[in-house]
Amino acid sequence: MTVKFLQRTMAVLALALTSAAHAQTAAPQAAPAPAAAPTQDADPALWVVKDADTTIYLFGTVHVLKPGLSWFDEAVKTAFDKSDELVLEMVEPDPQTMQGLVMQMALDTKGPALSEKLPADKRDAFAKAATDVGIPSAAMDRFDPWFAAVTLTVAGLPKLGYDPGSGAESVLSAAAKSAGKPVTGLETPEQQLGYFDALPEALQVKFLVSTIDDFPKMGSELEKMVTSWSTGNPTALAEAMNEGMRDTPEVAKVLLTDRNIRWADWIAKRLDKPGTVFVAVGAGHLAGADSVQVQLEKRKLTATRIEY
Repeated sequence: MTVKFLQRTMAVLALALTSAAHAQTAAPQAAPAPAAAPTQDADPALWVVKDADTTIYLFGTVHVLKPGLSWFDEAVKTAFDKSDELVLEMVEPDPQTMQGLVMQMALDTKGPALSEKLPADKRDAFAKAATDVGIPSAAMDRFDPWFAAVTLTVAGLPKLGYDPGSGAESVLSAAAKSAGKPVTGLETPEQQLGYFDALPEALQVKFLVSTIDDFPKMGSELEKMVTSWSTGNPTALAEAMNEGMRDTPEVAKVLLTDRNIRWADWIAKRLDKPGTVFVAVGAGHLAGADSVQVQLEKRKLTATRIEY
């Protein structure tokens, strides 16, 4: 998995781990708040699956955005307002709980230091990337390689102008709370951390190395992903994802395909219960040959794109 793949799918922990990564690895002081950006219209893709008495909206999210994108309006807002409940990938726990889970799963107190696990010719580049985001590389020496890879990615986002508070999940969660709508998760924090933690160490190191190699291109690659999302272009998003999946298809299977299959099963079962549901998951899960929509088709269910 390259950093391109992580950025473009904003793999499961980008929002949840931001606070945990910073707290556990002595992250830098928060960047000054950027000047107010002019509002820019965004029309991300939205689908609906329905039967006689159940409607399920499928909305692809980006977990961290720059301020100023106007996306929670028009068809997206209408669908949300009609819904009885909000379903996310995961209901984010409080930072203290997440930090405890990170310490339990990502900390390695017995094995070699992280720098020793890296190939010798990548150690200087890792130290430079860590310094660029304000985290001494030695501070990550007792963490698993997967956590270092995710940390490098998310810790650099504020410097690029991305604000976790502007992410789609944050906005939707706040709107649900204000409207008194229940919010549930398709997965637990333990499950999401576990996807990474269960990867063989050699694959984790490969993931970290590719993150280091692609680190200088983070801003431009993430900008492409957000543009594809905001213009409602899942085809472009899928093409971007496929480029990253070629590196480690076994990781893509764990983080995308297998989860899409489980979520399609959940949707099929949820159709047995009347009501209207707004399901919001990472946009990468709703794009490409193994998307949730494709898995639904295999179950003879149709996800129809809502044009607006």
